Parts: sequence; C-alpha cells; structure tokens
Amino acid sequence: MEKTEKNDLEIDNLPNRLTLFRMLMIPVVVLALYFTQDPPLFLIPYTHWLGHVACWVFVVASITDFLDGYIARKRNIVTVFGSFLDPIADKFLVVSALLMLLGLGRVHPIVVIILVLREMYMTSLRLLAMTEEVDVPVSTMGKWKTTAQMVATPMLMIYDDFLGLNLPTIGTALIYVAALLSLWSALKYSLSMIGKLREKRAEKRRSKKTKAHA
Repeated sequence: MEKTEKNDLEIDNLPNRLTLFRMLMIPVVVLALYFTQDPPLFLIPYTHWLGHVACWVFVVASITDFLDGYIARKRNIVTVFGSFLDPIADKFLVVSALLMLLGLGRVHPIVVIILVLREMYMTSLRLLAMTEEVDVPVSTMGKWKTTAQMVATPMLMIYDDFLGLNLPTIGTALIYVAALLSLWSALKYSLSMIGKLREKRAEKRRSKKTKAHA
C-alpha cells in the first residue's frame, strides 16, 4: 500500500518530464510569434524565420503530448501530478497559440472565441463527468476537430508559402473546419453525457425500489 501511494505522488518520471518540457515550450512559441511583428534589433534579419521557429516548437510540444500519454499507459505510470498537469499543459499551449495568432490578425476573433470557450466548456463537462462517475468517451468528431486544429495552427504560424503549399489559405480553411467540428462535437458530448446521467439516475431509482420491496 505504501508503495502505491508513493508512486501516485511521484513527480520525477518520464511522462511528467515531457509535460513540463511542453510547458516550457509555451513561452518560446509566444515570444517567437510576438517578435514577428515587433522584433528587437538583433532579430530583425531573422524575422522571416520566427514563424518557422514557433511552428516547429509547437509541433514538437504537441508530439510530447502524445508521447507522455503513450509512455504513461505503457508503463502504467499514473500520478496525481501528471493527471493534473497534462491536460492543463495542453490547454495552455493551444490557447496561447490561438491568442497570439489572433493578435497577429491571422485568425478571426469569432473562431478564437469558439475554440477557447469550447475548451473551457469541455473541461468543465469532464470534471462533472468525473464527479458523477460517468464515463463519456471522446467522439470521433472531437478527434477530427483536434487534428484539424493541430494541423492548422502551425500553418498559420508560418503564414507563407512552404514546400509549394499556400499555408495561409490551407490553415485558415482548417481552423474554420476545427471551429465547426468543435461546436458539433461539444453538442454530441453534452447529449451523450445527459443520456448517461439519466441512465445513472434511473438505475439508482430502480435500485431503491428493489431494496424497498426486498
């Protein structure tokens, strides 16, 4: 028992290190995007490449999100610190990137509002699901939304033609797709959760009636 508790409270393990690394990459992404418009003198010759820096740092940070979860599942490493910090790190990375792109005029404000509020809404719903002990799986629509958003965001960071691709046009189209999918997936998740809660309430009522007749 003591060993289990110690593992639950462990901080220094590989998944948590990857999560912390992802957190540390957020200011790099923010500063790189900020300096694309207002660079210090020593960065002026490299302004064109700052979007590329933000893009690839964001991509690496996003890959660590997959890796820390994969390693945690494979090695059965579940800690209080990791369970708390991992989803927070994801939200911080995505929201920071969206806000910087909004400031650069590369994303429409309505799109940013939809995506940011959706993240807050879904986080609240998942907390409610945990409190109610209801298991609501992530829908395929939600996964497609995440994919579209995570592909669009780095494209909008470069915001230039790259390898023969018009990244501003492709990135803008994908971020609109992500916004639409985010609304649809949030609605589906909400309806699924309501259904699960009703089932749970009905089961409790049946259980009470059974006990009363016993």
